Amino acid sequence: MDATSGLWPVAAGRLAAVLVLLPGAARHVERLRMPRASLVQALLVGAGAALGLVLYLLAAQRQLLAVAVVLASLYPALPVVLGLALLHEKVTLRQTTGLLGAAAATVLLTIG
Repeated sequence: MDATSGLWPVAAGRLAAVLVLLPGAARHVERLRMPRASLVQALLVGAGAALGLVLYLLAAQRQLLAVAVVLASLYPALPVVLGLALLHEKVTLRQTTGLLGAAAATVLLTIG
């Protein structure tokens, strides 16, 4: 990845995602009415995804992929941890297995 490309790859990816999803959303515009709080949450999720892509791009441009890959391997654990912390969910056996798998992958990537 060329360091001079700047943030254009992320911008192009976000634009492509909007162009792909927009026709489907337009067909269901009446059913998509949502409370303001839900809209803000959806926008925050989108902004968080864009920030993640920007940070990954910057890591790739600066040859820091070893760090980025280790952090990305923790992604499966993030929704579970957020569910535990914010929604007070109980952890199922499958989720425990996934968390242990993510932890094992992180250790293997770190020592590999």
